[in-house]
Amino acid sequence: MERPSACQLCSRELNLTFHHLIPRKVHRRARFQKIYAKAELQDGIWICQPCHRAIHRFYDEMYLATSLNTLTLLLSDEQIQKHVQWVRKQRRVKN
Repeated sequence: MERPSACQLCSRELNLTFHHLIPRKVHRRARFQKIYAKAELQDGIWICQPCHRAIHRFYDEMYLATSLNTLTLLLSDEQIQKHVQWVRKQRRVKN
């Protein structure tokens, strides 16, 4: 996937980090190796640091891997929606 210029969750133009939609911590588990190809395990999105921290603060790796493993599912999650609404109002810090 090509790196976008803005966070794929909040649309702010900040430094971006790569978020694996299926967290790397669960890649070695047989359950995930049976269901997903290696390329699918490497799928992810580019998001800003505040959004990345929020995702991992709200949910553990297993929940992310099983229930929030697409951009659409993340964007439709109520907790993530609240964070996105909040973070869009925050002052942008230039690095």
